[in-house]
Amino acid sequence: MGNTIRALVAFIPSDRCQSYVVGDLREMPLDRMVDLSGSQLRRFPLHVCSFTELVKLYLSDNHLHSLPPDLAQLQNLQILALDFNNFKALPRVVCTLKQLCILYLGNNKLCDLPDELSLLQNLRTLWLESNCLTRLPDVVCELSLLKTLHAGSNALRLLPGQLRRLRELRTIWLSGNQLADFPSVLLRMPFLEVIDVDRNSIRYFPSLDHLTNLKLVIYDHNPCRNAPKVGKGVRRVGRWAEETPEPDPRKARRYALAKEENQEPPPPLLPSSS
Repeated sequence: MGNTIRALVAFIPSDRCQSYVVGDLREMPLDRMVDLSGSQLRRFPLHVCSFTELVKLYLSDNHLHSLPPDLAQLQNLQILALDFNNFKALPRVVCTLKQLCILYLGNNKLCDLPDELSLLQNLRTLWLESNCLTRLPDVVCELSLLKTLHAGSNALRLLPGQLRRLRELRTIWLSGNQLADFPSVLLRMPFLEVIDVDRNSIRYFPSLDHLTNLKLVIYDHNPCRNAPKVGKGVRRVGRWAEETPEPDPRKARRYALAKEENQEPPPPLLPSSS
């Protein structure tokens, strides 16, 4: 019954109904965190903008498509979760929150990001997965302190060369895109620790053994003919990884061609010698 009432309330954007959903949230919580995730909100409750000492604001899994200009009052905000909403464009007011360290934008309908995002120079983690991006916006390359970038489940075909400017970047998640080639810019980023290109269309992997800080590379579910060569101690997840020996490249190519032509799996690899 409670969920039914909340669903009905969401279609009536009156202050009274919004108050019902938000509950008794009329004062700034002691932990300086507000979590309104899954509250069926269609409008952001304005009184939350008066909580100027707020540090964490979770608005995930609602029906929001805009935010009020008054959100700019939350200048102490460090974490903002806007994932699983209906944003077709990032509200520019978000770009005024210069203390943000973590920004969740996944599972919306974003096709681009505003240039003003570059103002968020404290951003360390950016989630962009499951949007409508056909290219990685250039403005992402201006976030100089970014450490983790989640850009999976979009329609990316390549990455901008400017990405190598992000010398603090340690982890990049690119699974479920449309990459036909391993992004060459990643080969010039020796500080990367985790690379995920699972579920793309990459047929050949260059050597990654010069990426001296690499710890994990995920390349499964690609039509690849070889596994990426990596340095000692680097974990690989994908075909011909640690569990089985990597075949001779010429044999791997023949196996891949046979699979494409006959739609049958290649001959099994010899098991590892114990």
